[in-house]
Amino acid sequence: MDSQALVSTSTSTQLSPSPQTLQRSGKEVEGCSRNWLELPPDVTASILLRLGAIEILTSAQVVCSTWRAICKEPSMWRSIDMHNLGDLWGMDYDLEKMCRHAVDRSSSGLIDINIEYFGTDDLLHHIFDRSRHLKRLRLVSCYNISDEGLSAVAAKAPLLEELEISYCSFSKETYEVVGRCCPLLKTFKLNCQGCIFPGVDIDCDEEALAIAGNMPELRHLQIFGNQLTNNGLQAILDGCPHLESLDLRQCFNVTLDGSLSKLCAERIKDLRRPYDSTDDYPFDPEVPEQSPAGGSRSSTSVPYLDFLSDYNDDDHGYSDDDYNQMYYDY
Repeated sequence: MDSQALVSTSTSTQLSPSPQTLQRSGKEVEGCSRNWLELPPDVTASILLRLGAIEILTSAQVVCSTWRAICKEPSMWRSIDMHNLGDLWGMDYDLEKMCRHAVDRSSSGLIDINIEYFGTDDLLHHIFDRSRHLKRLRLVSCYNISDEGLSAVAAKAPLLEELEISYCSFSKETYEVVGRCCPLLKTFKLNCQGCIFPGVDIDCDEEALAIAGNMPELRHLQIFGNQLTNNGLQAILDGCPHLESLDLRQCFNVTLDGSLSKLCAERIKDLRRPYDSTDDYPFDPEVPEQSPAGGSRSSTSVPYLDFLSDYNDDDHGYSDDDYNQMYYDY
């Protein structure tokens, strides 16, 4: 039986397992008589690591005291995946507070973190102040993180090797700072929604030039939906001589023909062209025929459950029954 049978791996807002599914004794899971508490701790940890941070904090760690102890181990938090569906108003907890707690549990051992649909400058500082060995950062639709915030923490990330910024809004100056402060950067993903503007010739090579001028050690570059032109692409090829893979899907201002096409074929081992299939792209690839609607940033405030306290610890005198009261309301 895999981890799906032990705890709910749903990414919806209803993440807590039902009392009927997870017996608090750990001895019975949907009719199975096996005692899962008899598994070696390292095997249990390996299973729980298949869950995301949200599922661990809201579900797995409240199953029993044994799982609770395993979930508090710093080794469980070397990688933090805060994947969610973006329905912040439908959640009973504060994702930013949850993320801070997960980072604290890593005890400075955090290597990889994924943040989606939330985040602030303060959160970034919290992460980088406590994670000097961070190698991978992924930001998806983090509209409340500013240019100043990302630029400031870049100086604290000299070991960063992989950076993804998808559907966020940062200036070219920020990418220049990131490139200068992160000399080991090997993978950069800068993704946005591709757009076709009927009857209008719109192009912008600013981001391409920022990449070309400040990220010379790149091996892998994905710039899905970017408005760069052939000039910007040429600058990237000149400024990033070690590129092995380049994803130009939905970069509709790029025309790969003639000498530029030949150069790409000679230099790039894995080339995705502007009109290549988007079947393996993790986001919605639909292309609108007009400029995306603009809007101002707004902060999101959501209620939350106080799942962060360590009241299950023996030194606080709380029992598993107390957790039943706090999480299951029975």
